[in-house]
Amino acid sequence: MKAITVTPVTPRIGAEIGGVDLREKLAEETVERIREAWLDHQVIFFRDQDLTHQQHIAFASQFGELHVHPTVPHHPDHPEVIIIHADENSRQVAGDGWHSDVTFEENPPVGSVLRLTETPPDGGGATLFSSMYSAYEALSPAFQEFLDGRVALHQLGNLPGHRQDENPPSSQHPVILTHPETGRKGIFVNQGFTKRIEDLSRDESRTILQYLYRHIENPNFHVRFQWKKNSIAMWDNRCVQHLATWDYFPATRHGYRVTLKGATNN
Repeated sequence: MKAITVTPVTPRIGAEIGGVDLREKLAEETVERIREAWLDHQVIFFRDQDLTHQQHIAFASQFGELHVHPTVPHHPDHPEVIIIHADENSRQVAGDGWHSDVTFEENPPVGSVLRLTETPPDGGGATLFSSMYSAYEALSPAFQEFLDGRVALHQLGNLPGHRQDENPPSSQHPVILTHPETGRKGIFVNQGFTKRIEDLSRDESRTILQYLYRHIENPNFHVRFQWKKNSIAMWDNRCVQHLATWDYFPATRHGYRVTLKGATNN
């Protein structure tokens, strides 16, 4: 059996995984090695993985129960699969601001597995990932102490690609999330869905949230993934935010995302 390789992309976040064919049924020790790399590096990347929808679903299912998105259209034959698409007719794209996925749910997703089957011919369309561990650890101890134990309200707003309900879903989550598997702390507010920090005035909440949103944009916390056809990114939604660049209009970028169902946050 070919040995799996794990090559860090930056010292803080991101690693590329080699020596594995995700079309095949993976041995238990292989799944565990991939999971270990995922937890250690927060987002992992695979190249040259020409998967069917069934193979994509089968791979992701080895890491947990799959999530069906409550407000985004899915593949007609596979409710677990979200279609990611932008082309010359697109006027806006989903995911072009920093966010964690679906944090308006009571138990947000654990992570996602995204594969692209068509990429812009001249580059572009990269996805940026930001480490919420590194962002938290860069805060002063006094500010960390202030934020620890605070709670924020998350709610679905008017975002591209989402169905708009009369009463949009919402939930509360800690501002600083302790990862249930690694025990590390990370920032868990995002400009896509976080509305306010509870028990603070409106101005106080807005000021702190805006500071944190700018803080996580620091490139020292980032890894940038340049997609190629049949590349895959698998990120941990509990400690990573991401942003999809839209610098390739009018070219086409197309792919599919499968998401891991969330467990109760600590």
